[in-house]
Amino acid sequence: MSKATAIKKKDVTLDLFVFRIFLFISAAFIFFFIVLLKSKSFGFSQTPDVVIYTVMVTTFELSRVLGAIFYRNDVQNRILSKDSRRKYEPKASFVIPCKNEEKSIAKTIEKCFQAHYPREKLEVIVINDGSTDNTGKVLESLKTKYPQLVVVDWEVNRGKRHGMAEGFRLAKGEIIVQLDSDSFIAPHTFPEIIKPFENQDIGAVCAHADPENAEENWITKMQAAYYFMSFRILKAAESIFFSVFCCSGCSSAYRKNIVLPILDDWLNEKFLGLPVTWGDDRALTNWVIKKGYLTMYTDAARAFTICPNNLKQFLKQQVRWKKGWFVNSIFASRFLWKKQPFIAFTYFFPLIAVTISTPFMVTRALIYNPLVKGFSPLFYICGVFLMAGFITVYYRWVSRKNKFWPYMFAWAGINMIILSFILFYALFTIQNRKWGTR
Repeated sequence: MSKATAIKKKDVTLDLFVFRIFLFISAAFIFFFIVLLKSKSFGFSQTPDVVIYTVMVTTFELSRVLGAIFYRNDVQNRILSKDSRRKYEPKASFVIPCKNEEKSIAKTIEKCFQAHYPREKLEVIVINDGSTDNTGKVLESLKTKYPQLVVVDWEVNRGKRHGMAEGFRLAKGEIIVQLDSDSFIAPHTFPEIIKPFENQDIGAVCAHADPENAEENWITKMQAAYYFMSFRILKAAESIFFSVFCCSGCSSAYRKNIVLPILDDWLNEKFLGLPVTWGDDRALTNWVIKKGYLTMYTDAARAFTICPNNLKQFLKQQVRWKKGWFVNSIFASRFLWKKQPFIAFTYFFPLIAVTISTPFMVTRALIYNPLVKGFSPLFYICGVFLMAGFITVYYRWVSRKNKFWPYMFAWAGINMIILSFILFYALFTIQNRKWGTR
């Protein structure tokens, strides 16, 4: 038996195994749901709101996984001209705002110049936004190595949005690739984030991102599992309809002639009378969608970023993300139902409903029902981990070599007892516009 045949046979065997597990978990979930509906000892039949919530969450999760299953790497082929044989290689500009990133900024810039792309068509712009460490010295040494590197030094910190805006204005490229200062796109995959822009209807493209420091501890491993769910399930499902609602700030590309006209509106966004300092990536994506352009995700372009490695920084990041999600959801809800009604009512508004109702339902299931009504929270907890198992099976199917899939259960537990309630804290402190993780 040849090596290729053996590998193929092994893949088929693994596919059958994963498929059987998939069927088993699906059957278990259906059985579990029927038991809940018939159960009296656990109080499920006496709480119709729990029934409605369960159906809503289950439908939402399963539809996202189903959408991700239909996603393919070649989804971009649907929007590219069929008779196009030439390479689409417009000039591209990296824009990287940074503050106090002396340890990571050099690697980010090095990876930009290593991109598998014509060097004469690449531009790298770095905004040194009031750094107080040795970031400035690192950038000066890199300018010696890369004369085409553009560095803008600000003595006083102005904020990430202002740094991004300055870079967008200076950019000479047709496509602007925005990176966080601790992130980079794998050089050999860089052309993949540019290809979709051959279609003039595409306004923004989001790369797939994974934590570069995933191996560090259980917190980073858990985030590696979450990143897979966020990108390869949620964004992949959104990309089927070319309506990705948040092109991640760590690695996304935009068409410059779309961004420049909306730059001032995006830069000067306010909420409750104060400037919005978080959610810049989600806000910029919203403006692109509002202007009638398509947004998409491609897992052919691979990016890596540094995620928080301790619980304190992780929770601060989650609070910041929740603030950005809340404010931008309000903004998007004003126009999305007109621009893209199908996506709005089948995905966007259900997501809002699930996110807002979850902390209330968790409180009811884990605290109120056991203490006041004497109902066991066991079925609710089992349901949460059963859904995590459903996602985990898909995780193993798509990313067979990835070893972080068990941490999806850790994410489910943390999300249930901590993260679902962060929304309340985020809203309570919404007038605090500090970045939070500096």
